[in-house]
Amino acid sequence: MYLDHSATSPVDPEVFEAMKPYFIDSFGNASTLYSLGREGKNAMEAAREQVASIIGAETKEIIFTSGGTESDNIAIKGTAYKFKNKGNHIITSTIEHPAVYETCKYLEKNGFEVTYLPVYNDGIVKVSDLKEAITDKTILITIMHANNEIGTIQPIAEIGAIAREKGIYFHTDAVQTVGKIPVDVKEMNVDMLSLSSHKLYGPKGVGALYIRKGVRVEPIIHGGGHERGIRPGTENIPGIVGLGKACSIAKENLVRDAQKLTSLRDKLIDSVLEQVEDSYLNGHRTKRLPNNANFRFTAIEGESLILTLDSKGIASSTGSACSSTKLEPSHVLMAIGLKEVESHGSLRISLGHENTEEDINYTINAIKEVVAKLRKMSPLWCASGT
Repeated sequence: MYLDHSATSPVDPEVFEAMKPYFIDSFGNASTLYSLGREGKNAMEAAREQVASIIGAETKEIIFTSGGTESDNIAIKGTAYKFKNKGNHIITSTIEHPAVYETCKYLEKNGFEVTYLPVYNDGIVKVSDLKEAITDKTILITIMHANNEIGTIQPIAEIGAIAREKGIYFHTDAVQTVGKIPVDVKEMNVDMLSLSSHKLYGPKGVGALYIRKGVRVEPIIHGGGHERGIRPGTENIPGIVGLGKACSIAKENLVRDAQKLTSLRDKLIDSVLEQVEDSYLNGHRTKRLPNNANFRFTAIEGESLILTLDSKGIASSTGSACSSTKLEPSHVLMAIGLKEVESHGSLRISLGHENTEEDINYTINAIKEVVAKLRKMSPLWCASGT
């Protein structure tokens, strides 16, 4: 039972079928002039339209990349390098994905100043904090649309309006939201937006960066001038076709899937909080992704919880897949005010459209059984006198 869609999703069969011809038959390099190359070029441009459509952008505003991490790096470093003579101040949040957080840390080592906005216990940035953080040296604001661990959704349109008024570029990492909730780059007032294929039933290793017409960034990779010179390198046509098809399917089913997932999510949250003693929800109760539930359990160690659930056939996680090998507590959970011991006892469940109510019922019972079993062996639980 797969319940870790925030980490990755299976490739949709329709997506796989759309990709297949571009591995063997229409394998041409899209930069060549003969017919085989033109087939790849035409397929790539059709995919560009599909990606643009799901976020309300123009086709020329879409740059294909290898995924969300590269898109984030191009947006952040590209802006920093382009405008370093104008200012050196960047604003982000304390709960960003490592692709943003570590990029900002890198820039701090290279002459830039970064303000990390707090999110408090609900996991949401306050617009008033953002306003206070802006200086005459601020050149970029980068705030994620929704968090990959706790699922909280940020007030992106409000932040974007402030950035636009101040003449500051605004980037958002929308890897977790595109295909799950409505995303419109114009309504959100964003200048740049990152998305990734494998989070919405497309293949791994491909993504896109929306760059609003008129916005300029410095390339961080140099080569043959592909993708308007912003992301050079021979295009991954099968992956790009898969991304386009995945976006098309997600757009068509967005409302239906969101309603279904919200219903399943709410049942899961309500049942766990009611039936499991000393269980808590991390992040805002309703301002969260329709498929995300992030819990913590007193006196439970997260890795033991994940492995025991796995033995029952449930694939889940403690947080970001990109940080799963690190021993440090989640910076996201620490940022919402949890103690280190609490942050180690988290469980993230992220649903997909193939999950059913039967899956949720099984998962609720499994969590109850596993938590009870682990607490019997926990010295922390015994010491509490419970």
